[in-house]
Amino acid sequence: MLPAAEVRSTPMSEFQGSEVYTPEEVQQILNLAIARQMASDQLSRAQLLEIANEMGITAAELTIAERDWRLQDNLERERQEFDRSRQNQFQQRCTRYMIVNGFLAAIALLISGGSSLLWTPFILATWGMFLALDAWNVYGLRGDRYEAQFQGWRRKRQLKRSVNNLLNRFLGA
Repeated sequence: MLPAAEVRSTPMSEFQGSEVYTPEEVQQILNLAIARQMASDQLSRAQLLEIANEMGITAAELTIAERDWRLQDNLERERQEFDRSRQNQFQQRCTRYMIVNGFLAAIALLISGGSSLLWTPFILATWGMFLALDAWNVYGLRGDRYEAQFQGWRRKRQLKRSVNNLLNRFLGA
C-alpha cells in the first residue's frame, strides 16, 4: 500500500487503465476513499444522501440499507455483550475453583500434618476437567450450538426487559 503522500503526488493516469473490478472490490475501494477523505469527520444524513445520489442509489434503497445496517450493528453489539457475559461467568467459575480447591488442599494438609494432600488431586482433576470443557464452550464454541445459546440468551434478555417495562408501568402509574 502506498503512503498517502505518494498517492497524492502520483498522477491519476498511472492508476487508470482497463481494469475491471468486482462489486466487493468496488465497495472496498470506495470505503477506503471515503475514509481517507473524511479522516475523522462525520457525515450528516444529507451528505450520505448526496453521496448515494451521486452513485445512483435512490433514497428508498439507502433507507433500506441503513435500516439493515442498524439491525446488523445492533445484533453484533448483542453478540459482543453475550460473549462478555459468558467470559465473565467463566472467570467467576475459575475464581470459585481456585478458592474452593485451595481451601480443600489446606484442609488436607492440616489433616495429614503437612505430609500429604490425600484426596485433593482427584477433586482438582475432576473439577478441572469440567472447567476445561466449560472453557471450550465459552471460547471455542461456534456454529449451531453457539447460535442456539445466543438466541436463548437474547430471548431471556428480551423477556426481562418486557417484564421490567410492565412492572414500571404498573408501579409508575
